[in-house]
Amino acid sequence: MPIIKSAIKKLRKDTKRYKVNRAKKSRLAEFIKKAKKGKTVKTIRDAISAIDKAAKTHIIHKNKAARLKSHLAKLVAGKKEKKPAVSTKKPAAKQKKSIKT
Repeated sequence: MPIIKSAIKKLRKDTKRYKVNRAKKSRLAEFIKKAKKGKTVKTIRDAISAIDKAAKTHIIHKNKAARLKSHLAKLVAGKKEKKPAVSTKKPAAKQKKSIKT
């Protein structure tokens, strides 16, 4: 336990912040889980809103927020189209060189 008065106050502030941040982070996780399970526009909109609020208050990093929002946006858009493994184009016919003598 701290002895200095300012350290005691800092410990008090830190514990309050810790509790608030934990609550916000768990709420964010719930929104994301519901959005992935439900996949409706409303649940995804709520999750994106929660992600923005968490990034604004520095609970998560802004790049992580962008990554999470991108994953959620893909849920709305549907499955990602995969490129075919083999090209569907026919190979161009080789032209024979005419030899002039």
